[in-house]
Amino acid sequence: MKQQEVLRHVTTPLTNPAYAPVVPRFTNREYLNIVYRTDADALRAVVPEPLEIDEPLVRFEVMKMGDVSGYGPYTESGQAIPVSFEGERGEYLHAMYLDNFPATASGREISAYPKTIGSPSLFAENGALVGTLDHGSQRVATATMGYKHHRLDVAEAEAQITVPTFMLKTIPDYDGSPRVFELVRTEITDVVVKEAWTGPARLQLFQHVLAPLADLPVLEVVSASHILTDLTLAPVKPVFDYLKGARS
Repeated sequence: MKQQEVLRHVTTPLTNPAYAPVVPRFTNREYLNIVYRTDADALRAVVPEPLEIDEPLVRFEVMKMGDVSGYGPYTESGQAIPVSFEGERGEYLHAMYLDNFPATASGREISAYPKTIGSPSLFAENGALVGTLDHGSQRVATATMGYKHHRLDVAEAEAQITVPTFMLKTIPDYDGSPRVFELVRTEITDVVVKEAWTGPARLQLFQHVLAPLADLPVLEVVSASHILTDLTLAPVKPVFDYLKGARS
């Protein structure tokens, strides 16, 4: 393979890529969101500067992807933390667990999504919307919400899921030192909110050494939403370079 041909391949493995070179479109992406109050010190211990925390809040989410170009259906769960960066309010993506390897690999390699293996699920049962997250055979999160109790304003629903998101892009050098260490920003675009609901909710987090969601304990459930939407994820852009100690 000539050098010019090598440069046309951007994924690993070279001739058998783990994911398709597409910009994915999410169709019928179903959210269960539960915003809860947590311990402020625990939150400060995991949110990296220069991001700033206003209130000690966390959004636990379970997302059932009805169809995704390049990946197919899958389910994802994780924690996002409301933050601000240079006056702009957004969310820091703290942890994401999913059951689709191509989506995991592309999310980490192309972007900076903190994705790792997990077994989430989202389903309706006996009048409740139920979201769960397992790591192997162990339950690490159970969320429940009253199923379609009250309609949520579409504009409010769209505002919830389209806030800018911030992530850390880290690539070590071969000696273990950091080669890339950036804070990056992305956002959701081309949004179509099909349904939006709110209602009472509960959330339980369980201790697990490899899925430490419970390190941000649930002190009070603040709000919940159930949203069905189509959307596209914009490419990430670096906004702060830790190795230079300056805005990118």
